[in-house]
Amino acid sequence: MSEERDVQAQQKNQNADAVEQRAEDIQSDAPDQPEDVSPMDESAQRIYELEIALSEASSQIKEQQEGVLRARAEMENARRRADAEVEKARKFALERFAGELLPVIDNLERALDAGDSSNEAVKPLLEGVEMTQKSFISTIEKFGMTPIDPQGEAFNPELHQAMSMQESADHEPNTVIAVMQKGYALNGRLLRPAMVMVSRAPSSGVDTQA
Repeated sequence: MSEERDVQAQQKNQNADAVEQRAEDIQSDAPDQPEDVSPMDESAQRIYELEIALSEASSQIKEQQEGVLRARAEMENARRRADAEVEKARKFALERFAGELLPVIDNLERALDAGDSSNEAVKPLLEGVEMTQKSFISTIEKFGMTPIDPQGEAFNPELHQAMSMQESADHEPNTVIAVMQKGYALNGRLLRPAMVMVSRAPSSGVDTQA
């Protein structure tokens, strides 16, 4: 009987050793993991990395969008500058040519001023000169050229050139009382100032050359 009990005890010990060995084998087959890292920690780390990557991608997209907007703005500014230059060139392309025409206009006006309209022999000639002068002025006005005739207006140093000053009790001081030569502008740009005589308040009665 004692031998039978010894055999049973020996079998129990062998079975216990086998179970323990199996548990060790299962544990050794499982993937190695840090003892202090859980599956939840790994998921959080992965989410964090994805959020960082998304943030970087969003920043790059924003920079690219800003670059596109800057490029468009620069192109638009360049186009506007080019259009402005073209418009400026178009407006003032005739500036030099128009300046050369001014003496012709002056001569036509002098001919009208010097002519004797009461002389029947000269009257047809003066009428022809006047028609020519009016037609000439009408033609140049179509291209933006306009006369500056400030008779009776306040003196404007940006448009008028004062040749002399004259005391006058009939005019406000700094009023144009005589136009010696008309001025001209081309599309708002001064070609030649008007040469004028300007009034001043009565004092010593001596004219002052401007």
